[in-house]
Amino acid sequence: MSVAAVLAVLWPLTRKPRTERAGSDLVVYQDQLGEIDRDRSTGLIGEAEAEAARIEVSRRLLAAADTQAPAPQQTQPLWHRRAAAVAALIVLLLLPVGLYAAIGSPNIPGQPAYARAAAPSDHQTVAKLIGQIEERLAQNPNDGAGWQVIGPVYMRLGRFDDAVTAFRKSLALNGETAGRFTALGEALVGAANGVVTDEAKRSFEHAVALDPREPKARFFLGLADEQDGNAAAAATKWRTLLEDAPRNAPWVAFVRESLARVTGEPAEGPGPGPSPEEMAAAQNMPEAQRTEMIRGMVAKLADRLHTNGGDVEDWLRLVRAYAVLGDRDQAKGAAADAKKALAEHPYEIKRIDDVVKGLGLEG
Repeated sequence: MSVAAVLAVLWPLTRKPRTERAGSDLVVYQDQLGEIDRDRSTGLIGEAEAEAARIEVSRRLLAAADTQAPAPQQTQPLWHRRAAAVAALIVLLLLPVGLYAAIGSPNIPGQPAYARAAAPSDHQTVAKLIGQIEERLAQNPNDGAGWQVIGPVYMRLGRFDDAVTAFRKSLALNGETAGRFTALGEALVGAANGVVTDEAKRSFEHAVALDPREPKARFFLGLADEQDGNAAAAATKWRTLLEDAPRNAPWVAFVRESLARVTGEPAEGPGPGPSPEEMAAAQNMPEAQRTEMIRGMVAKLADRLHTNGGDVEDWLRLVRAYAVLGDRDQAKGAAADAKKALAEHPYEIKRIDDVVKGLGLEG
């Protein structure tokens, strides 16, 4: 683009000035005057006719001279043209480069336009983004999606009163779901400094009515019992919650700690395998009785996994247990069930395939 701009400026400067040539009409009219004089001298025309012809040709000669006379033209000296060319080079090439080097950022690598649009700006702080959403909600208070988005943000920032308003709006505009009732109840608890108020309790009860397995609402209902002084009811709710919980649920440890607080029991629950006391007792059992005991524990583990699910370690433990007991079909069936349960985790499925191969359960 810079080269094209320079050529556009320099091209007129390289052209030579055109010299105006005299018009051919002048020569023609002058020849006609000469012919008139020759014709008069030879007697071809009379004096009156010759004079009239001279007047007409002279009139045309004067008109042609007026229209074709070249205008005075000044030819620029060569050094003027060279100076203009140098100035064009400086202005169009050197000046932009110098200006960019002074105020630009030549050390920053290039980035496609779509990447710049997708990348978050350093100036787009959380407060600014929240302000934009709040401004949009002020203009359109019936934007249910906006209230649903900003509610959790208020919770993370500790703005519990604003979160209560947002979740109430979301419930009214988006419809009642267990998750929205739970979010409202949690915001009410936060606004009350951790106390499960009557309104919060009602919100959690609505959530459980819509989804009896909603874990967070069930936990807060147990917390409400604890705060009301009914530790036994809280312990019952939390034990049931732990029984229904997937083994790898991130909130299991927290619920166990809460249960230990109201019961005095150890926070760590029993593992999926036999306890040390059961292992010691099994050593003194006859072979048949010991095998039967192991089968019972394996069956208990299988029931729990098929009911509540579990992580890959539990499923692998079940597959190995069946293989040790010699139940190849049961082991292969457990591996197939594990792959279905963990279908969204390809790495864990590969671990299951490796164990199946190592145990010779293929085919």
